[in-house]
Amino acid sequence: MSNNNEQRKTYYESIIKQGYSRRDFMKFSTYMAAFMGLENSMVGQIAQSLEKTPRLPVIWEHYQECTCCSESFIRSNHPIVADIILDKISLDYTLTLMAASGHQAEAAKQETMKKYHGEYILCVEGSIPMGDDGNYCCIAGKSAKDAFLEAAEGAKAIIAWGSCASNGCVQAAKPNPTGATPIHKIVKNKPIIRVPGCPPIGEVMAGIIVHVVAFGRLPKLDRLGRPKAFYAKRVHDSCYRRPYYDAGLFAETFDDQNAKNGYCLYKLGCKGPMTYNSCGTIKWNNGVSYPIQSGHGCIGCSEEDFWDNGPFYERTTKMPGFAVESNADTVGKVAAGVLAGGIAVHAIAANISKRKELMDRINRGKDNEKNIES
Repeated sequence: MSNNNEQRKTYYESIIKQGYSRRDFMKFSTYMAAFMGLENSMVGQIAQSLEKTPRLPVIWEHYQECTCCSESFIRSNHPIVADIILDKISLDYTLTLMAASGHQAEAAKQETMKKYHGEYILCVEGSIPMGDDGNYCCIAGKSAKDAFLEAAEGAKAIIAWGSCASNGCVQAAKPNPTGATPIHKIVKNKPIIRVPGCPPIGEVMAGIIVHVVAFGRLPKLDRLGRPKAFYAKRVHDSCYRRPYYDAGLFAETFDDQNAKNGYCLYKLGCKGPMTYNSCGTIKWNNGVSYPIQSGHGCIGCSEEDFWDNGPFYERTTKMPGFAVESNADTVGKVAAGVLAGGIAVHAIAANISKRKELMDRINRGKDNEKNIES
């Protein structure tokens, strides 16, 4: 380990060499601490770790996907974040961005796996097709399945970028002809961080790498293996349209006056109330906007099986509930007298609705299977 470290520049050395100032470096450390939800006192620890830690060897694999995760990463808000993938980590292998190709590319990958066995981070973008023994996706004469298992064997930890690697995404949608499988269902003996989204936010991706570098361990994960710093709250909880939802003010169509007034998009199929992500706080394109702010409902792209969770433009439930079908005046007149009872009724109605929706999905799935077989 020590011999390898001596040959690799630290993050700070690389950043300074690229022309950034000490001030830029400290701004970056503060920036990442804020995105990771850390206190100001942790900025110094992040900066110190980046000053002393040799660059992390990284192998970035691409399987069944569209490369949107890499595209998101390199278009991140902060210039140093964008440079992480290109310069600041030792990106030894990535099919999308590396200059080498063919035998040279594969040789670089094999050298990293051998030289830094047990030290490198394996980033995976895309699902693994397990059907037909993995032959639906082959790279350099190997199936994606075999290439992934080989790279995973010597990895210190694995990061599943995007919904394809985390959940299977559109490739795993019914009837899933290639047997597209998320990586956590294939490898069980390695620490895995799942970073769902189609794609994930670039700053989220950078924050996870910086956390591993700065603290030498994985960030705190929820029960699904997602970083709590970025996936602990629903999109609904940070949505600027939430007050309209609570007041019972909804857009009925995408071009009506309510939509123009910025009312809630729940009736138009927005999945924000059941989707966990930080879109509403970090946003996209230098913090300019995110889908709901641009007038389109959340499609729940960071949740499992979102392609099979019903139509994008139909509301999740047709059961009326408190402050959902009511308008602000009605809520104001009755809220004081029926709040406790209304909450109880709403809870019961929600459970009935969920069960009905689940049975509808099961029946739709059975019908689809019959149609496929016929």
